[in-house]
This record gives sequence, structure tokens and C-alpha cells, in this order.
Amino acid sequence: MSKPTPISGFLEWLPAQRYTEQLVLDIIREVFELHGFEPINTRAVEPVERLTGKGGDADKEIYAVSRLAADEADKAEPGLGLHFDLTVPFSRYVIENAGKLTFPFRRYQIQPVWRGERPQAGRYREFVQADIDIVDVGELPFHYEVELPLVIADVFKRLPIGEFRIQVNNRKIPEGFYRGLGIDDIVGTLRIVDKLDKIGPAKVRELLVAEGVEDAAADKILALAAISTPDTSFVEQVRALGVEHPTLEEGLEQLRVVVETAAEHAPGLLVAELKIARGLDYYTGTVYETQLVGEEGYGSICSGGRYDSLASDGKRTYPGVGLSIGVSRLLAKLIGDGGLRTSRPTPTAVLVAVNDETSRAESMRIAAALRERGIPTLVSPKAAKFGKQIQFADRRGIPYVWFPGAGETGDQIKDIRSGEQFDADATSWVLPAADEQVRLEVAEASPAS
Repeated sequence: MSKPTPISGFLEWLPAQRYTEQLVLDIIREVFELHGFEPINTRAVEPVERLTGKGGDADKEIYAVSRLAADEADKAEPGLGLHFDLTVPFSRYVIENAGKLTFPFRRYQIQPVWRGERPQAGRYREFVQADIDIVDVGELPFHYEVELPLVIADVFKRLPIGEFRIQVNNRKIPEGFYRGLGIDDIVGTLRIVDKLDKIGPAKVRELLVAEGVEDAAADKILALAAISTPDTSFVEQVRALGVEHPTLEEGLEQLRVVVETAAEHAPGLLVAELKIARGLDYYTGTVYETQLVGEEGYGSICSGGRYDSLASDGKRTYPGVGLSIGVSRLLAKLIGDGGLRTSRPTPTAVLVAVNDETSRAESMRIAAALRERGIPTLVSPKAAKFGKQIQFADRRGIPYVWFPGAGETGDQIKDIRSGEQFDADATSWVLPAADEQVRLEVAEASPAS
């Protein structure tokens, strides 16, 4: 078989990195459940028609799914594609299971998604997202739009990620502003403005004018997008631009309440950033993006917003609001650049040495006794010299080596980090608390030479 050819955009962690990812996912899951969210899982594929419909985004290439040996029956079925986010499949899930769900329904979901984007730093074709959403029937109380960023803040405060900032806007603000300027193509204009961080204001202005926006209107659109405040002063700054529309006023009031209310619970958490648009067209209210302070060029690590009509069966509508953590995107930065790791690189805490192959059964019995009490244990693969078995443990980050029959009356265990060795019994020895709980930590940078 020839040497495998790497495929860009598909992230595969080494074991220690995967272990770090799992601990991060455990923290995310724990916080979501602490806030009353319930887990669900949805299928990987959806009809292409649905993916490219209300929740679709022409800028995202959807991977089509087909059977290589397709027959006529296969061709008669709807075309399938891999989901590019978790919100669109969730909306379908809600409609199909509405009679079995209790509303308001609080869901969390941690799964891979697929996008046919050009791979670049922090952007992959396959990546893991961790979503929370709250949906209700008919009406969704506004207070949930304040609650969700507080949940995300709780997650990030438990991770060693440094300072972060959640930016908020309300889609009604740019929509009302653009309508007040006489612009009808709201979605197209939003998508252009959403490119500000990528291409800069000059290029955005050029694209707006090319789409038929007058020069003066384009300047006001950029002035709106430049407004950024840590408080509610954005309201007067927007009004000073001289554009009026009822939808604009509604959006300003809703965003004011979000920023003001959140400040009571987490001062400084939210920043009103009026350039935030979110390219997906199903958002209708508050929208969010989250950035690492000092790493703003890396882009958003958590985003989302309110959607009012994405989930509808024609009779009832299920409005919702959600936020999605880009887990793979976040970890690519934290592991790759930030030195995030676990306090030990493997779950295994003890290696049981093997004196010789005739006594392997005894080593296996010791391991079984340790595992029964919840101590992750591995039996040495070879009955090599003890020095080599210790090296085997050391290379894998296993902190303890157990030596059957090494003591005067029984076994001994060695902490290979300190060199301390002492008598121990497999039925009573307790793993020290510092080693029992594997933690996330950031590796210290090597001193400059």
C-alpha cells in the first residue's frame, strides 16, 4: 500500500491532545448540565434542500452524500448533504419531536459538522461544535437572550483561555438602519458587512457601491458598523447618524436591555459591537460573537443568535436562541499556540510491572484490584528489566509503577517523578488526590536562549 496522502482541513489529534480535548468537552458538558440543558444527538445528514433553504448559506459549500453503487431507487430519494452547523438539524428535530418535548426546551449538542471551506488557521472542513439552544412554542421570552452569554461565560471561566469578550448586536439594528436608507437587499448587505474583519472597510465600501448602494449610504453603513461600546451609549451614537425606522428603534431597545441586564450579572462581559452581523440568514434578533482578547485576528470562537422562524411546521413556530462554541477552532489555538495540556498526558495512573512471564497472571490480578477501586491501570507489555519498565511508564506519562512482591511482606509502588518507593496493598492503596483528578494546565514557555 502506498503512503497515505494527507487531506487538509481534517483535524486528527495525537493521544495526549485528544485527552486534553476530552477534558475540555467534559467541562463544557458539565456547565451546560448545571444550567439545565439536556443532551441530544442528531443525524449527520439532512436533505440538501433543507440545508440550502432557510438555514442555508451560499458561502458555505455543503458536502453531498451519495452511495458509490447507487441504483435507481437511490436516485429517486432526496439528495443528502452533511450538516454545516447544528442549528438547522436541531430545528428539524424540534418539528419532528415536538409532541415528545417539554417546552421551553433547553438542549445541548456536541457533534462534528462539515463545511467545504478553504482550510486555514482555525478553520477546518470537519470540526466539533458544542451548542446550547432554548426554543419555545409561538413566543420566546426575551430574557433568554441575556441568559445564554452568561452560560458561555461560565464555561470559559473554567477553561485556561485567558481574557475573552462577548460581542453582541441585534439584527434589527442593521436591518432597520438599511431600510431607513432605502436599501431592500438586507441579507445581501449584511453578508457584505460581515466581511469587514476579513477585507477591511475600504473593500466593503467598494462591494456595497458595486451592489447599488449610494456613496453617502455606504458611508453611513460603515459608520454604524464602527460603533462599539461597553455600555448602552451606542443608542445615542446610532441616533446621531440621522437614520430612522421602527425596526431600528426596536433593535436598539432590545440590545440596550441585553447589555444593561447582563452588566448586572457579569460587568464588562458584553460589548455592543454593531459590525456583528452573522452571515446566516435565519438570525432575527440578538447575535453574538466571542473573541480572545489579544487574538482578535483569529476570529470568533463562539457565536450564535436568535431565530424566530427557522423551526416551523406550517401551523406552529418554534422560536429559539442559541450559541455555539467552535471547540476545534478554540483548541487549535489553545493547544497549538497556547500550550494547553493535561496535568498528565494519559488517563493511566499506574503501570503494574511484570517480574517474568510466568507471573503475569499475578500482575493482572493486581491491576484488576486497582481498577475495581477506580484507579486507571495498565499491565506492562513485557517482562523486561525493571529499569526498562520504568522507562516505558515515564515515556507515557504514567506516574506510578507497581512492583509485585518487591516488599518484605508484599508489593511496593514507586512514584517515578520523586523516586519515592514504599509498601502498598492493591486492595487498600489510595491514589493521591493530586493524581486522581487530571487537570487542564498551560505549559510554561521555554526561556529564551
